[in-house]
Amino acid sequence: MNMELAFLIPVSVVLGALVLLVVVTVGKKWGQSMQTEEQSKERSEKKANGTVGRTAASKKQTKQQRLRKERPQQHAFSHQLLAASLKAHSGNISSLDFSSNGKYLASCSEDRTIRIWGTKDFLEKEHRCIRANVELDHAVFVRFSPDSRAFITWLANGETIRIFKMSKKEDGSITYIASPEEFSQRHKASVINIGIADTGKFIMTASNDTTILIWNLKGEVMASINTNQMTNAYATISPCGRFVASCGFTPDVKVWEVCFGKGGDFREVTRAFDLKGHSAGVHYFAFSNDSRRMASISKDNTWKLWDTDVEYKKQQDPYLLLTGNYTVVEPCRIALSPDARVVAISCGNDMALYNTEDGKLEEEFQNVHSEDISDLRFDINSRFVVTTGDRVIRVFHNTPGYRAAIRDMEKMLKKASNSCMRQRLQQQIKEAKSALNKVCNSRQ
Repeated sequence: MNMELAFLIPVSVVLGALVLLVVVTVGKKWGQSMQTEEQSKERSEKKANGTVGRTAASKKQTKQQRLRKERPQQHAFSHQLLAASLKAHSGNISSLDFSSNGKYLASCSEDRTIRIWGTKDFLEKEHRCIRANVELDHAVFVRFSPDSRAFITWLANGETIRIFKMSKKEDGSITYIASPEEFSQRHKASVINIGIADTGKFIMTASNDTTILIWNLKGEVMASINTNQMTNAYATISPCGRFVASCGFTPDVKVWEVCFGKGGDFREVTRAFDLKGHSAGVHYFAFSNDSRRMASISKDNTWKLWDTDVEYKKQQDPYLLLTGNYTVVEPCRIALSPDARVVAISCGNDMALYNTEDGKLEEEFQNVHSEDISDLRFDINSRFVVTTGDRVIRVFHNTPGYRAAIRDMEKMLKKASNSCMRQRLQQQIKEAKSALNKVCNSRQ
């Protein structure tokens, strides 16, 4: 018994040692395995985080690149006759207007501002402007008052007229403040133009149905005109302040006289005359500064110049002076210089200048704006023609006007019998030629 016990004790010790060795070995390997697994997991997490970080950075970079591509780029344009590019608006410009004193150019934009530019700065390097804000809306049209101390606007969302009046600050600078009163909403269709008579007696608004409204300055409708043209394409007030005219689906331009009594009281609107001669609907028309000439452009691919200095009350019709050909692409506009010597036509984003003596094309400007030209006007002195169609206003020298003025003075010189008149004309011709040469050589 004692011998068996003595034999079992060493065997038990050996077996215990072996079990302990196995447990330690297995535990060590298990620990190493767990450590390896944790390290592998940590490396995987780091790799995943790195990938996520790179993916996020890549997405951010792609987004920035997309935003840069989507941001509208400044339209590049250059031309020998380009006098200035007026840049201040951050949105597309929809309307322009020169003041009657020739000192200012107004522009309104989708950026909820109206800018008043000084015309004397056109040929300077810097073009200063005064900003007027349109609260909670933006203006579609802007028109100066006859005294150039206020302007009216048509609001896109409010669909009404808002008046801005000039005011001087304590430091002597000028600002424009909106009047609290606004006109009532009377049009049932989209308004295509507004105007204020040079006499200051009435305001006109026209919509693209068949309606033209005549308002007094207090915002009261004095008369409503039905043009009977199915649709109105354009309507405006003549520079003399006597007439309102419209064109549209029919192949003519209809003109009405807005009549007032000697005391200034409104009487009636009567039909004055029509411009008849086109064979298709008329897109646009324009008056000269004295309202004695009109120009029109039609879907029939012609533009026409008219003599409207007629006795319409005796049923005398306007005279057709000139017909020119032009391939019309909508949208299309026409402008007549105040002195009636030059016609400007825009189709799409291109513009062309014609003289009114023989209808000859004298200047062409292609791709003037990044979008279709939205307004086209001459300044009151016929020195410049301005366009807009994006965020920029382009100011061009009216070289056809210079050449036409020189031709007219040379004709007068041949007929002049008075020596003083001859000397004066010779001096004026010399100055006009010098100015033309300066313009033509300034960009070379």
